[in-house]
Amino acid sequence: MRVLGVDPGLTRCGVGVVEGTAGRPLTMLGVGVVRTPADAETPERLVGIEAGIEAWLDEFRPELVAVERVFSQHNVRTVMGTAQASAVAMLCAARRGIPVALHTPSEVKAAVTGSGRADKAQVGAMVTRLLRLDAPPKPADAADALALAICHIWRAPAQNRLQQAVAQNRLQQAAARAAGRQQDQHAPGAQRAQGPYAPKGRTR
Repeated sequence: MRVLGVDPGLTRCGVGVVEGTAGRPLTMLGVGVVRTPADAETPERLVGIEAGIEAWLDEFRPELVAVERVFSQHNVRTVMGTAQASAVAMLCAARRGIPVALHTPSEVKAAVTGSGRADKAQVGAMVTRLLRLDAPPKPADAADALALAICHIWRAPAQNRLQQAVAQNRLQQAAARAAGRQQDQHAPGAQRAQGPYAPKGRTR
């Protein structure tokens, strides 16, 4: 599986591509940051982020895009910028028919370090170790993007099994409802009510 991880942000949007499967060594194919000038208007910055992500999609052809799920922060302006950049990443993927997965920061930290409260230095150190890199990717946004890709590759099998179990359960429930309706239709009382001697309404 080849996954493009995106750590959304207006000023720095981390991107990283990881290839591999759960339980086997992973390989980093590329890592970087899509930057936009802080003094530019938001629409122009979003266009720049779109162009940057499109370039990564063209070059690496990922099978899936993993994006950090936006969570509440005290700084509303930061949340808005992160959400806007996240939406651009999802739009770029959806336009090409590439599936998108969202992971919270705590999910990513727990998957990569074993602790949902790990700091950025710990995440960078584990990403370096897992991908057998010479040094942690800089800036931290780039390391976070790789961590997102790693998180999805490791979590995907469990998520697939869960989705299959949910789908199977829904099919079983639908079959049980259908069987129940058939039994009601063939019940003796139902047959009598539908036969030629079924009671008729009163006439005056």
